[in-house]
Amino acid sequence: MIKFITHSIISCLVTLFLVSILLFVFMEAGADKVAIKKLGIYATPEQYASFNSQLGLDESPFIRYADWLLGNDWRAGRKVGRSLVTLKDPKSGEPTWWAMEDGQPTRWVMNQSKMFKMIRQEDGRTRQIEDLDLQWNKEKRQDGKTVKFFWGVDDNGNAVKWVRGAGESAWVLRAGGLQKMGDGPSRYIPLRKGLFRGDPGKSIQYNRPVAKTLINRLKNSFILAGAAFLVIMPAALFLGIIAGVFQGRLLDRAISFFSLAAAATPDYVSGLFLIIVLGIWAKWVPPVTVFLSDNAIFENPTSLILPVLTLTAVELGYIIRITRASLVEVMGAPYIRTAIVKGMPEWRVIFVHAVRNSLIAPVTVIMLHTNWLIGGLVVTEVLFGFPGLGTYIYDAAIFGDFNAVSAAAMLTIGFSVLTRLAGDFSYTLLNPRIRYE
Repeated sequence: MIKFITHSIISCLVTLFLVSILLFVFMEAGADKVAIKKLGIYATPEQYASFNSQLGLDESPFIRYADWLLGNDWRAGRKVGRSLVTLKDPKSGEPTWWAMEDGQPTRWVMNQSKMFKMIRQEDGRTRQIEDLDLQWNKEKRQDGKTVKFFWGVDDNGNAVKWVRGAGESAWVLRAGGLQKMGDGPSRYIPLRKGLFRGDPGKSIQYNRPVAKTLINRLKNSFILAGAAFLVIMPAALFLGIIAGVFQGRLLDRAISFFSLAAAATPDYVSGLFLIIVLGIWAKWVPPVTVFLSDNAIFENPTSLILPVLTLTAVELGYIIRITRASLVEVMGAPYIRTAIVKGMPEWRVIFVHAVRNSLIAPVTVIMLHTNWLIGGLVVTEVLFGFPGLGTYIYDAAIFGDFNAVSAAAMLTIGFSVLTRLAGDFSYTLLNPRIRYE
């Protein structure tokens, strides 16, 4: 068993690594379109180039992949020459990047060719003063000209490079639109700790850390998936067993017809039907989910009813049919017939021997569909306006928010790997003859 666990963990890590490479390649294909989606089609090439530079898209793909996976604070820290730390913003509670200068969290900003440093106070506010002691470094360009430069952390939490006397024109997207900022940096390194440390970077769509925007959506999807799981799995197994026990009878035919109809009906069709009948005509439950706070799902649990019923209608049919088919197959096995012939009570043969052995196939399907309940809820969540992981991935993909899409996708893939392991271990509980070497 220990050997099996070790091999499984190594296999999972290798799978996640390979998937991360493929995912990054797919995201790379559309990375250059992000500036167009964010700035619009009427922005100039200069504005596109400035925005892409601020996102770090001017780096090589290999460096960007390493930054996304492992973080770049160590690389940026060497350039800045100071330790880089994250401190919570006193208003939002989100982490912000600072450089430690003489034991004080510091950022820099250039204004009219003068460098100012912003020192964070204990109460979270900043004090801005001119940095008269700033030490500029020298480098020789390819054209033979020697220039002075300085690496620091700007007011947006990026590690940046300023060139003295040659401030760049940076186009920054503000609430009022694009604004041209003089004395801008010549290079940007958007700071992140990396996916392995729970920081895949900033969401381009929301301009907030992906980890912060993702956690509430994941919580909502877990609640929705958990509620659906508690309804679907017991009901599906029960109906599948009943259909298998009464094979060929009227009850079996009724359950089989119902399960086939449920499995063949798309979730958007059953969802619209439930919205019209229960939400609009009968007005028993809210037809859509409206979240006005992070705890809205607990304040109004009735908003879960229609999404859970929609998921139940979709998933119930598959598991019922798999359970029934597996039980019918087991009931025809020689050891079952022998037990019946020897006079063992039929209920004991069914529920002690047949049911237990017939659950191996349904457990496999259940584990696969458990993963789908977390990451495959796009249609259901979009249909009901449910703010979960599915709508998060959908919105991020439409917008081109590659940091958000990649983080959410890796999260669902990791959950899929864990459910597969859980399914393997559950087989030993259902059938003691199964052993892993």
